[in-house]
Amino acid sequence: MSSLLTLRDKVALITGGGQGIGRHTALRFGAHGCRAVLINDQDLERAETVAEEVRGLGVNAEALRADVTDLAAVREIVARAIESHGTIDVLVNNAGNAGANPPDDLDLPFWEAQPRSWDAHLRVNLYGVINCVAACVPGMIAAQRGGRIITVVSDAGRVGEAGLEVYSAAKAGAAGLTRAVARTLGRHRITANCVAMAATVTPYTEGMFDNADPRLLKRMMDKYVIRRPGRPDDAANMVLFLASDASDWITGQTYPVNGGFSFAL
Repeated sequence: MSSLLTLRDKVALITGGGQGIGRHTALRFGAHGCRAVLINDQDLERAETVAEEVRGLGVNAEALRADVTDLAAVREIVARAIESHGTIDVLVNNAGNAGANPPDDLDLPFWEAQPRSWDAHLRVNLYGVINCVAACVPGMIAAQRGGRIITVVSDAGRVGEAGLEVYSAAKAGAAGLTRAVARTLGRHRITANCVAMAATVTPYTEGMFDNADPRLLKRMMDKYVIRRPGRPDDAANMVLFLASDASDWITGQTYPVNGGFSFAL
C-alpha cells in the first residue's frame, strides 16, 4: 500500500454507497486503511451488505439509511456518526441519478415536460449534494483535522448532453458548488473536488448496455478514445486519490474519468 494513498485513521461517509461506484469506493477505502467507512443508502439492506463486505477487510463499517434530499435526515445521520466516531474526515457525494421521468414525459423535450420531472434530476444531483456538504462541514471545521469533500458528477455537466438538459444543469451546479466550497474552506485545510464520469456500467445502467442494439452501442463507444464504457472501479480509484494525502494541494477541480469521451485542459 502506498503511504500517500493511505486513509489511516480517517472516517469516511459515502452517499449512495449500497451499489455501483459507492460500493467500490467503500471497498477501496476499507482496503486503504480507513478507521471507519459509513455507507449511506436509501436501501438499508443494500448498505448493510456493503458494510459487511468492508468489515471483511478488518475495517469498522456502518450502514446508515437516509434520503440525501432530506436535510433533517442527513443532519441526523451525520450527528450520529460524529457521536460514534468523533468526526467525518471524508465526504463522498456519490448518490445521484439521471432522473426518473413520469411515463408521459419520457419522449418530450424538457421545456414541454412537467416540472416534477425536472425535480427528479435536481433533488438528488444538486440539492442532495448541498444538503450533505451543509451537514458535514461544521463538524469538519470543529474537528480541526482538515477534510476532503469529493462529489461524483458527470461529463453531462461539463459538456452538456442532448436530452438530459436538466440533469446536465444539476451536475454542473454541483461542480460549481464544489468550486465555491473549495474557496471558502481552504483555510480550514478542507479540499473539495469532483470526479466527472461518462457512460458507466453500474446496477442502475447495466440493463441499458445489455439490451442495447449492438450497432448503437458501437456508435456510442466510437465516441470514446478508450473504446469501452466506464466501470465503478474507474471512479473509485480517482475518489481514493482525492481522499488521500496524495491530493493535499489539489482543490476546486473537476477530473474527467471518461475514457477520452471529452478532454479537459
